[in-house]
Amino acid sequence: MKVIVDLCVVPMGVGVSVGKYVAECQKVLDEAGLNHQIHAYGTNIEGEWDDVFAAVKRCHERVHEMGAPRITTSIKVGTRTDRGQSMQDKIDSVGRKCV
Repeated sequence: MKVIVDLCVVPMGVGVSVGKYVAECQKVLDEAGLNHQIHAYGTNIEGEWDDVFAAVKRCHERVHEMGAPRITTSIKVGTRTDRGQSMQDKIDSVGRKCV
């Protein structure tokens, strides 16, 4: 099943700056070959359900390996059965309505 996920991984106990942890999660998503787009407060990811959630697990593993003793993660998940839709399709749809 195709899924679009909005992911926000927040390492705790590592100080205020978390950019290096976010960058590591981006590397995980690149390695997984998943289409993803970072935004100000998270990352949108699209792909097959199992692939996406396996990458989320790897993000947690890598961030823990980097020394984060605790992680809190927010995830929004969207699926469709009526038709295929990519992240870009969703963005384009809103853009057409703004003109």
